[in-house]
Amino acid sequence: MKQLPSYAKWIAVVALAVPLGAQDQGITRQQADQILNELRQIRQLLERQQAGNKPPEPARATLNLEGAQMLGSKNAPITMVEFTDYQCPFCRQFHTTTFNELKKNYIDTGKVRFYSRDLPLDTLHPNAIRAAQAARCAADQGQFWTMRDIMGSNPDKLDMDHLAGFATDLHLDVLAFRNCVQSDKYKNAVQGDVVEAMKIGAQATPSFVIGKSTAEGVDGEVMVGALPYVNFEQKIKALEK
Repeated sequence: MKQLPSYAKWIAVVALAVPLGAQDQGITRQQADQILNELRQIRQLLERQQAGNKPPEPARATLNLEGAQMLGSKNAPITMVEFTDYQCPFCRQFHTTTFNELKKNYIDTGKVRFYSRDLPLDTLHPNAIRAAQAARCAADQGQFWTMRDIMGSNPDKLDMDHLAGFATDLHLDVLAFRNCVQSDKYKNAVQGDVVEAMKIGAQATPSFVIGKSTAEGVDGEVMVGALPYVNFEQKIKALEK
């Protein structure tokens, strides 16, 4: 087997360490097993990529973002799209660390507009589709981004009772919110995002498209994984030039 890149070596080390350190990190054994399973899948993907003689070219994608939830200035020259799964631990990592820096330095300053799309991996995360619909139901009452923030920070609390509790905290019409989620009002829309993600090769979460803004949406490069802030910063600075 060919030697893995340094990132894959890191994954292998973490995969061995997670179960041993789970209690010290304040997570349950079930959560540790879930993280381990996803780390194994990423490692397998990296091994397949290393099977060739040269690394694959970055995938490119053109997206129509009409109707998608946007944060920032609509006139920002650069667009960043996240395909997220609210139950995904790596999405939580991105949300609670990297996203805050990106928002402060690029989104809030009008340089980047940020779109949220859904990619619930329901075979791994049984509450992910419900959460994706909950965000859209909160949007009906003007609270998409706040609900997104809460769910992104609490991937282990996405059952209906917790979601209703979040809605109560946000002073939503809880009955209307609950009916919206339980009626599967937005299930087809969520599945539409999943189909589009598959078309551009975004098969893991979080996945991103970053590129020049277009009248319809974005024309850019696909980036996969909860990458460090510096990776996104380098890409944005390259686009600014």
